[in-house]
Amino acid sequence: MKIAVYPGTFDPITNGHIDVIKRALGVFDKIIIAVAEKSSRKETLFTMDERIAMIKEATKGMKVEVDGFSKLLVDYLKDKKIKVVIRGLRAVSDFDREFQMAVANNELYSDMETIFIMTDKKYFYLNSSLVRELARLGGSVNGLVPKNVEAALKKKFGK
Repeated sequence: MKIAVYPGTFDPITNGHIDVIKRALGVFDKIIIAVAEKSSRKETLFTMDERIAMIKEATKGMKVEVDGFSKLLVDYLKDKKIKVVIRGLRAVSDFDREFQMAVANNELYSDMETIFIMTDKKYFYLNSSLVRELARLGGSVNGLVPKNVEAALKKKFGK
C-alpha cells in the first residue's frame, strides 16, 4: 500500500487543502493528514483537537487518516515508517519555503521524499490566514472551506 503524509497546521483546513488531498489520493492509496500541534510562525485559532475533528468531518469517505503530532516531522515519519511527504503549492512564492523545508528534512531523514502537488488554480490565492481574517471581520468564507469549517468559524467569532 502506498501511503503518504500530508502535514500542516490546517488552522483551519480549506478547500485548497481538500483539493491537494484529492489529487494526492490519485497517486497514493492512503493519505495521513498529520496535524501539527503548533507552528513556530503563528498562533492557532483552533486547538489541535478541534482541527482534527474538523478535518475528519471534511474528509469523510476519503481514504485518509487524521493524526496529530508535536515533534519533528521527520521523527513522526520514522515512527510511522513512512517515507513520502505531500506538500501543496499555490504560487511560485510557496516554492522557495517548501523547497528549503524539503531539503532540511531530507538532511535529517535521507530516505524521505517530498512530493509537491499544485492546487487547482481557483485556490492559488487561498490560505488559512486569509480565511481566519475574513471570518474574524464577518466576511463570507462560503466556498473557501468545507461547510463544517464555515460553521466552526462562525461559532468561534460569534457571527
